[in-house]
Amino acid sequence: MPFPIEALLFLFLLATAVVIARLRDLFAAAMLTGMFSLLSAGLFTLMDAVDVAFTEAAVGAGIATVLMLGTLALTEKRENQQPTRTLPFVVVLLTGAALIYGTLDMPPYGSPGTGPEPAAGNAVIHHHVAPDYIKGTKEEFKLPNVVTAVLASYRGYDTLGETAVIFTAAIGVLLLLVPGRKRKSEDESAAPEDPR
Repeated sequence: MPFPIEALLFLFLLATAVVIARLRDLFAAAMLTGMFSLLSAGLFTLMDAVDVAFTEAAVGAGIATVLMLGTLALTEKRENQQPTRTLPFVVVLLTGAALIYGTLDMPPYGSPGTGPEPAAGNAVIHHHVAPDYIKGTKEEFKLPNVVTAVLASYRGYDTLGETAVIFTAAIGVLLLLVPGRKRKSEDESAAPEDPR
């Protein structure tokens, strides 16, 4: 049996995350986070989540990398050595364990939701939501693409909200990167007085 490409990409993601966590050069870390986002986008594409892959590539690899590089232009290039703290690692491990535990009763990945055995027939989304979306795409919207119908019609307000959140976050970060303006009183006190 060939080694699944999803597992290979996941191993690359894990290796990249470990390298990013150990780096002290912030420029290299910013570049590697962009690579991490591209690897994530590839993994999402293989999992047939193309809309999420586009968002990850655009926001994660594109905008976030540009904003990090802009921030690096205004700050230090290397991270100051901090003492190692164990509490964040404990929190991450406990959260990861809880998330894995929560997925144990899920149907198998790629389950079509139909079939005689319970494992193949208990994907809940395939019993009610997905058939309605597929039927509505053909009958109500006359669109050939179900993903377009879901994002633009069924989840139109949600997509608009996500776009507004991303836009607001980008504006906020850009405002933080603008050099601070001096107060008017500081400008006046710094100006030389007229001797006349």
